[in-house]
Amino acid sequence: MLRWFLFFSRWPLWALHLLGSFGGWAAWLLSGPYRSRFLANVRQAGLDGSAVLGAVGQAGRMTAELPRLWLGRTPHLEWADDRAAAQAYAEGQGVLFLTPHMGCFEVTAQALALRFGAQYGQLTVLYRPARHAALGEVMALARNRPGLQAVPTTLAGVRQMIKALRAGEAVGLLPDQVPPEGMGVWAPFFGRSAYTMTLAARLALQTGARVVLIWGERLPWGRGYRLHTRPLGHDLSPDLETAVVQINQAMESMVLTCPQQYLWAYARYKEPRKDM
Repeated sequence: MLRWFLFFSRWPLWALHLLGSFGGWAAWLLSGPYRSRFLANVRQAGLDGSAVLGAVGQAGRMTAELPRLWLGRTPHLEWADDRAAAQAYAEGQGVLFLTPHMGCFEVTAQALALRFGAQYGQLTVLYRPARHAALGEVMALARNRPGLQAVPTTLAGVRQMIKALRAGEAVGLLPDQVPPEGMGVWAPFFGRSAYTMTLAARLALQTGARVVLIWGERLPWGRGYRLHTRPLGHDLSPDLETAVVQINQAMESMVLTCPQQYLWAYARYKEPRKDM
């Protein structure tokens, strides 16, 4: 698998995105369950399916761009607005970056490390270990790079994130990722109950870290990525379950800014798995 990733990592981004778009539409056309979940999630958000069909190709691009992002040359990055991130870093209380399954969430960590790492230290990101050893080898090479430290979804990984925040550094995670059973609560997401991690809220409440929302917009024709940041806009409730709802609401708001790049086929409403 590493050999294939290295091969595709040398491709230009526009070619990978073109290949990914075909793959995304192939999955849409050939898989009825995939298509049904996509449309059901779109309707749950109160949107019209025809208005977000661009997300079909975007989902394929998300997969096809990984070799370039993990093992290739860094693509063009630009910032729409980095003030929320800069202000949060400057306060020195740690920064918790949250992004939904939207746009290119892989590139957000790289962009933050490049923009702020030299001044404020490394960014610690949470990842779910690969089930296949070959993919795990690729991920280990890709995600641990200068300015970045990847930690697994284990107790040891969570402790490292807390340590980083208390040291005034930053961490990043996807709070709309469905956690294992016992590590979340049921909370509304676009009006339907979804099993939601409590980790993001716990990290903010326990450490006093500033919460910043971030997402990486794919630019058309493989021109690169544009990074968007904004503050949460309010303090999290000290009540954990209320804080989880507030984070879900923030994710909803972000998704609606660019629904064409949200991963609508993600099984957001599935039952949690029983193991790590």
